[in-house]
Amino acid sequence: MPIFVIQKHDARRLHYDFRLEMNGVLKSWAIPKTPPEKHGVKRLAVPTGDHELGYADFEGEIPEGLYGAGMVELWDRGTYEMDEKEEGKLVFFLNGEKLKGRYCMVKIQGSENWLFFKC
Repeated sequence: MPIFVIQKHDARRLHYDFRLEMNGVLKSWAIPKTPPEKHGVKRLAVPTGDHELGYADFEGEIPEGLYGAGMVELWDRGTYEMDEKEEGKLVFFLNGEKLKGRYCMVKIQGSENWLFFKC
């Protein structure tokens, strides 16, 4: 089963990097607030660059002067199962330590950004 990871990243601004294993890389989105653990909470998810699969285990400090400088810690991790995958919409089941259940990501019309929520 493919993996997902959420890394709490205290860079210029505290955010959470949500990463899904897809096509041999970690597709990534930055979520400015704590990821939703219950229904009714929607979070902005801003796409960021793909990362290598080995980055899923990274915890530590990215040194000043490098992109993303700041502390990174694992916030949640586990496996996921894709339920729906179409243009502008992803629906998947997360089986993590904190996040469990059916989640949706829907691209905001006219934007590169997405909404991430428990559905």
